[in-house]
Amino acid sequence: MLMQRKNNLANDIGVIITSIFVAVLLVRTGTIENLVAQTNGLLFLQSFVAGLFFTSIFTTAPAIVALGSIVQGSSAIWPVAIWGALGALVGDLIIYRFSRDTLTSDIKALVSVHARKRLSHIFQLRLFRWFFALLGGLIIASPLPDELGLFLMGVTRVSKVTFVVVSYIFNFIGIVVIAMLALHI
Repeated sequence: MLMQRKNNLANDIGVIITSIFVAVLLVRTGTIENLVAQTNGLLFLQSFVAGLFFTSIFTTAPAIVALGSIVQGSSAIWPVAIWGALGALVGDLIIYRFSRDTLTSDIKALVSVHARKRLSHIFQLRLFRWFFALLGGLIIASPLPDELGLFLMGVTRVSKVTFVVVSYIFNFIGIVVIAMLALHI
């Protein structure tokens, strides 16, 4: 069992290293900006693609630049936020689906049994579940990596409906803030 946890942790580290490499490659080659530019002014598609990349720690910065450029070129805050948040929701669902169980189990393997029981009891309280869901949402809305917010929601095992609603609303808020800043720069 411990060997499997070590393998999972090694796999997670490998994925992170690969993601960093891919993100650097995407930034240096301008792939995200080119992908957005290839949509020939289809605002909803540009916003959705930029939103999709808004979710990961490794692609957040170029996505913020892309979202700001889209808003500056169109002055359409609300459509960009609506479609961008939808793209970000899809990105969050992908990350959540593939990382929730393995990341949670890896963290549990690192924490002692006694501490884990205490934390498990705390996370089962309804108040803390909502608190961590909202805290996760605030992290999703910020430029901080969504993975941290998704982790908080995954640890408390929020329902998928709650996850979708929180992710969409807070991604929407985050993109609106980016859009407003982009128009005032």
